[in-house]
Amino acid sequence: MSKTKSKGGQGTPATVALTRAGATFTLHPYDHDPNAQAYGEEAADALGLPYDRIFKTLVAEVETGLAVAVVPVSGRLDLKAFAAALGGKRAAMADAAKVERVTGYVVGGISPLGQRKALPTVVDASALDHETIYFSAGRRGLQIETAPAELVRLTRAVTAPIAKS
Repeated sequence: MSKTKSKGGQGTPATVALTRAGATFTLHPYDHDPNAQAYGEEAADALGLPYDRIFKTLVAEVETGLAVAVVPVSGRLDLKAFAAALGGKRAAMADAAKVERVTGYVVGGISPLGQRKALPTVVDASALDHETIYFSAGRRGLQIETAPAELVRLTRAVTAPIAKS
C-alpha cells in the first residue's frame, strides 16, 4: 500500500488528516448511487469487498456527549457495549442533523477522521483482525484503506467488541 496524496478533487478533511500525519493509505473511489440507503453495503459491493472489511462510522449520544463508533458493515452497534467501552452505562444514536453539524460530514459520508470536533472514538475490536480496513473518506463514493492501527492512533480510539450480528 502506498502513501496517497489527495488529488483530483478527492481531498477531504479525512485525507488531509492522514496526509498531515504521514499515514500510509489508499483511496478507493466508486460510483455512488444517490438512491442507495445502505452506504456501507453499497461501498463493499462496488469495491468487491466482504462486509467485514468495510467499517461504518456511527455517532451516538453517551452520558458525556457525542462519541464515534466504528463498526463493520456486517454488524450493528451494540449500544450497551459502546457505552461501557467509554465508561458509561447507556448510549443512543444521535440525531442526524446534529451529527452533520458537529462532524462537518453528511450522513453516508461521515469519516472518523477530520471531523470538526474531535470526539471520543471506539473502534470495534474486529478491525484488528485485518491487515487493512476501509472506511469513509468523508464523502459518499470514496473509501480510505489503511491499517486499523493507523485509524486507532489518529483518532486516539479505544478498541472494544462493540458490534453485534
